[in-house]
This record gives sequence, structure tokens and C-alpha cells, in this order.
Amino acid sequence: MIRNGATRFARSMTAPAARPFALAPQAAPAHQWTTQFGSLASQRPRTSQLARITPIKTTIARRNITKEQQKAEERYAHEKLVPTPETVSTTSSIHPFLSEQQTPSPEPDVDMMKDVKSDMETIRETFSLREVPKEAYYMGLAGTIPYLGTSLATVLCAYEINHSVGGQGVILSEHTATHLLHLLEPIQIGYGASIISFLGAIHWGLEWAKYGGVHGYPRYAIGVFAPIAGWSATVMPVEYALITQFMSFVGLYFVDTRAALKGWTPPWYREYRFILTFIVGASIVISLIGRGEVSSKVGRMPGAADRIKALREGSQDQLAEEEEARIAAKKDAAASDDRDKH
Repeated sequence: MIRNGATRFARSMTAPAARPFALAPQAAPAHQWTTQFGSLASQRPRTSQLARITPIKTTIARRNITKEQQKAEERYAHEKLVPTPETVSTTSSIHPFLSEQQTPSPEPDVDMMKDVKSDMETIRETFSLREVPKEAYYMGLAGTIPYLGTSLATVLCAYEINHSVGGQGVILSEHTATHLLHLLEPIQIGYGASIISFLGAIHWGLEWAKYGGVHGYPRYAIGVFAPIAGWSATVMPVEYALITQFMSFVGLYFVDTRAALKGWTPPWYREYRFILTFIVGASIVISLIGRGEVSSKVGRMPGAADRIKALREGSQDQLAEEEEARIAAKKDAAASDDRDKH
């Protein structure tokens, strides 16, 4: 309807009867302009087609509304809103938009020492060893005393040798400190080999007790390779022997940790082994530091290989001396026979 009315109105404006708006070649008098406008007004429709359009009242058809939904709408429509001013704040109804900025809430205080406290608590729980039997704990700590004692004694001897004046130190003389240092070497290395062998033998005992099941050769192999690694260091120079035993202790710790995760050992065994390995490893490092301070002043004590070499060389020298003695005895006997004949 709107489109048809607009089209007829446009046609009426462009029709020849509506051309009086165009100016003639010569200007017309004023009374003619009035006449022309009057005729034009009589010819134009009094009511525009656009004005005849009546507004259409539209309604939205609501379909598929269930009775439960209608009841809910009626209930919500008659529900009385209860004011709760205590839940309203100066920033609860503000939403940042364009230039508006919401007031930032104050950030909570950050505890800078939280991570450090957590680490210290972890260390304290690890060293407490609550689940470890007291007998095993105390005896294990007592077993580290010889290792720790020899390490501290090595440092003491190194200090006395470095700070001796005229052959006399603060507590010991340089000669006594050197002799004691050579005496500590086989004690520390031999005791370390015994401890490593004992750690391997524990797995044999667990296998015989069938703790965590029967695993056979894999668990027996731990008890075999442990003494091989420990006692092989006894034929090495002292520095290499200490490094070898340090690697043996650390390697056995990782083996015991894996065994505990697999259920081959009690759950507390890996924490227990960590403490003992830490003490023994620190003792070995202390011994290496002490010996490094006097390596240029103290000669190396002969090891097992040196003793074997010396024994071999001594045997050859002894055989040569015995051969020379037999030859000399034969010559003496021949000379005495010649004298008797004459």
C-alpha cells in the first residue's frame, strides 16, 4: 500500500498538468502566479496516501508455553522483592566501560618466606624419620661415626702439617701427623668397603625373607655388585679409592630408592638411606679436601699394588742373591778341595 501511494504521488509531480512550476520564457505578472498556485492546489490531492496508512497493532504470538512456565511467570510477577542493602557496596554495581575504571581491590599481602618455610618443613620431616624403627635409626647413625671420625682426623692432620713451625704443629708434630694420615687411609677405605658390602647384603636378606615377593636374580645381583664396587677401591691410590667409594654409595642409594618404589624394601628405607648416604658422602668430600691441602707435602702411602710390585721385585732380588751365594759356595768348596790335594 505504501509503495503504490508513493508511486502515484511521484507520477503526479512529473505529469504535464503539474508543470506550472516551470518558469516561462518571460516573467509573468504576480496575479498570474497566484492563479497558477491556486489551480495547482486544487489539482493536488488533499490527503496524502502516506497519511492514510493506519498503524498496525502487532502482537507476538507465544506458542509452546507449558503450564508450569505460566505458573512460574505468574509467581515471579507477584513475587515481592526483598531489599538487601548489606550486599551493595560502592563497587558492586560498577562495570568498567570505556573511560570508566573500576576501583581495584587491594591485593593481599604476599608472604615472601612461604616457599622457604615450606622447604624447611620438608627438610625437617625428612630428617625426622618418624616411620623408621628407632633401633635401625640409631645403629645406622652409629655406623657413620667411624667414617666421620676418620674424615675429621684427616682434616686435623692436614692442618697440623700445613701450619707446623720447625716440625711442631699446634697439637701434633709434623712427623706424627704424617704418620697418622697414612694410618687413616686404609682404615677409611677398608671400612667403606665393608659398609658397601653390608648395604648389598641387605637385599639378600630381603629376598630370603620374601619381602615384597620373590624376585630372584635381579635382587641377588645388587648384593653381588655392591662388594665388587667397594673392595675394588682397596687396590687404588687413596684419592681414586675415595672417589670410587663415593660413586658406589650414591649409586646404591639410587638402586635402593628404585627398590623402595617397587615394593622390594620397606617404604621408609629410601629416606633412611638418604640420611646415611648424605653423612658418608660429606665425610668423603671432607677427606678429599683435607688430602688435597697436603698432597704436595705428604707422599703417597704404598698401596696394595705397590706392595705386590715390591714383593715381586724383592723376590727377584732375593733369588739373585741366593744364586750368587750358591755360586760363591761352590767356588769356596772347589778352592778348599784344591788345597787339600796339594
